Amino acid sequence: MHTGVIYAMLAALLFGASTPFAKLLVGQMSPFALAGVLYLGSGVGLLVCYVARAALQRHAQDRPATLSRSDLPWYAGAVLAGGVAGPVLLMLGLESVSASSASLLLNMEGVLTAMLAWFVFKENFDRRIFIGMLLIVAAGVLLSWDHAASQGGLWGMVAVVGACLCWGIDNNLTRKVSASDPLQIACIKGLVAGSLNLAIGLAMGSQLPASSTVLLTGVVGFAGYGLSLVLYVLALRHLGTARTGAYFSMAPFAGAALSLLMLGDAPDALFWIAAALMGGGIWLHLTESHAHEHEHLPMAHAHLHRHDEHHQHSHDFEWDGAEPHAHPHQHAPLRHSHAHYPDIHHRHEH
Repeated sequence: MHTGVIYAMLAALLFGASTPFAKLLVGQMSPFALAGVLYLGSGVGLLVCYVARAALQRHAQDRPATLSRSDLPWYAGAVLAGGVAGPVLLMLGLESVSASSASLLLNMEGVLTAMLAWFVFKENFDRRIFIGMLLIVAAGVLLSWDHAASQGGLWGMVAVVGACLCWGIDNNLTRKVSASDPLQIACIKGLVAGSLNLAIGLAMGSQLPASSTVLLTGVVGFAGYGLSLVLYVLALRHLGTARTGAYFSMAPFAGAALSLLMLGDAPDALFWIAAALMGGGIWLHLTESHAHEHEHLPMAHAHLHRHDEHHQHSHDFEWDGAEPHAHPHQHAPLRHSHAHYPDIHHRHEH
């Protein structure tokens, strides 16, 4: 199985499992404060990992490429959309929508991510990928119809879909910086977004619960928002935005299954029909294959890499032969044919 697919699936499982835990925490803090503690837990946990990794690395070339100045506008937009607005909307939605249905509605993140990638950022797609997304949209419509009749359910659903739109924007902007260190990207996002959300929550009069609850919330954030984001950025690097979003659509099923076990939600017929439609859409994405002759134009960038067919270059420093390693490098023009995804080296027109 492709490395990027594994990264995306692991990211999906971690994030999906965090939704029912977040549902348990709703009501103990305001939406802003809860989102803040979740993201601070992510940022602090990843900061510890970042420092530990730096202490273990012996050579500068072993370290992933860091964010550059040209990355900052894209990255700032990603933090504001996905780190500030998205989590708050999700917490607001969880106040009136069951955790299992909210988990399935989160499939809309993959759809909205793909729509933005295809029609705004011009990433390629084919009929199979499009049909898969249509099935996921149909499932989301069923869940929306199911909750429209319940008091507050419609607004809760709108909030969850709004969170998905924010994360769709975040995902497309993060793709622009995905060649950089994913641990750095996720760590800074967690610290900045967490601090801002928590400050807003406290300024609005929110009170923090017992320290044990705050600690538990931080652990959930570290796994479901921190480690999940690190894996998601790695998947973006290998798969491109739309396909990573499609694989990430497994997240709601993990969350829904855990919700049924933990919270005793009682799913109805529409829930299972929606689940079947979403499963069919994800299957179409998982079985996709894309291969054709394509041309690589000259390109210069920096990222962690090995000397494969796309990386045949010399070094302007003394290289000990260790791989992977990171440094600025130039790609020469290349034309060939092989199966590929729209990763950081395959962003060509069709």
